Amino acid sequence: MFRLTHFVRELRSPTPAGPRRPPPGPVVIWNLVRRCNLSCRHCYSASTDKDFSGELSTDEVFATLADLKAAGVPALILSGGEPLLRPDLFAIAAEAKRLGFHLSLSTNGTLIDEDLADRIAAARFDYVGISIDGLPGLHDHFRGKDGAHSAALAGIRRCRRRDLNVGLRFTVTQDNAPQLDDLLALMRAEGVGKFYLSHLNYAGRGNRNKGEDAGMALARSTMDRLFEAALADVEAGGGHEFVTGNNDADGPYFLGWVRRRFPDRAEHIRAKLHQWGGNASGMNVANIDNLGWVHPDTMWWHERLGNVRERAFGDIWRDTSNPLMAALKTHPRTLGGRCAGCRHLAICNGNSRVRAERVHGDRWAEDPGCYLTDEEISCA
Repeated sequence: MFRLTHFVRELRSPTPAGPRRPPPGPVVIWNLVRRCNLSCRHCYSASTDKDFSGELSTDEVFATLADLKAAGVPALILSGGEPLLRPDLFAIAAEAKRLGFHLSLSTNGTLIDEDLADRIAAARFDYVGISIDGLPGLHDHFRGKDGAHSAALAGIRRCRRRDLNVGLRFTVTQDNAPQLDDLLALMRAEGVGKFYLSHLNYAGRGNRNKGEDAGMALARSTMDRLFEAALADVEAGGGHEFVTGNNDADGPYFLGWVRRRFPDRAEHIRAKLHQWGGNASGMNVANIDNLGWVHPDTMWWHERLGNVRERAFGDIWRDTSNPLMAALKTHPRTLGGRCAGCRHLAICNGNSRVRAERVHGDRWAEDPGCYLTDEEISCA
């Protein structure tokens, strides 16, 4: 994840840059249930509205929570499918809070009625991320259900009335990129504190629909608009948080924007970006699916590292006898194509290996989602 607002604030109030310091354990995105009431075009888990057999029981989830705590995991993101469809979600949330995790809920928002909003607030979730992928017609098409936009917006409003920390999540494609400004206006109008822009990654239905990915020119113009929005918010004291995900080229591209707009701060930002370090799959972010399989991140469901029913999470995560994990934990990674000679490799760490694999058949090839030009990545 690229915490854009953090780096924009560094332009005005710089702090000392230091070495990369990995956390004691990864942030874990946990797909507790695969069932979902929607059928989104970009869904990496290819969830649908049916029950999936073999999912972890409540007792197995509780045992895994203890393992995660022992492994130094600082934060959990409870996801799906639609996690609100899991009957024991709030018992799981209570146990996670008892153990001291920073706890987030990732939901499409459409099921949040007054009762569920009360229960989410009572569960003391630190953050609730709700997806809005465009204006009503486009959002409903993207999510595969008429009325999904109005239901999600009603869920956002119910959470805000209970003073929950809500974020708006937006997966950018060639169709909805022109609506970015509308979504930013919606965030401000609804009192939402965070805006998360996700690039399309090629997993699940996202792989089937990769032709909808924003092209290079559109990705660049979209990021320019987001950078300017974050800068305006910081300068106005707006207090919103802007973050991006699933394309670590955002870091080097931001550096180029800083060199144009604030050349006197460029070297400081370069040092801070090196401290950030780019793609963290297999290092600082992990995924557990509904069946208990551990993956390097949510886009790697085709790669199983081990199952929490059979081994403790920490043992699975630290095991570098798996060649994939050994390579992912190398920084910077050894890559081919344009990535091999990129002068920003230590900043973005090679971006998405899943996109490279899906397009080139080689997980260590260049990432086709990189929107930097040859001139921008050249060492010359």
